[in-house]
Amino acid sequence: MIIKVLGSGCSKCKKLEENVRKALAENAIAASVEKVTNLTDIMGYGVMSTPALVIDEKVVSSGKLLSLADIAKLLK
Repeated sequence: MIIKVLGSGCSKCKKLEENVRKALAENAIAASVEKVTNLTDIMGYGVMSTPALVIDEKVVSSGKLLSLADIAKLLK
C-alpha cells in the first residue's frame, strides 16, 4: 500500500501525515508514506484544497484533517 499526503507543509498537512503514521502503527498495517509538496503534482490529482490523502493513487480525502479513526476506516 502506498499512501501520499498532499500539502504545502502547513500545520494541518503535517498533522495529517502524523495521524496517518499513527493509524498505520496502531493497526499494524504495512505501507509506505510519502509527502507530496509540489503544487503541480498535487494538482495532477485534481486536488484543489489541502491537506489531501491518496491511497494507492486514489484520492480518498481532500481539504480536511482526518482523525485517527477516520484514517483507520480508509485503510481497511
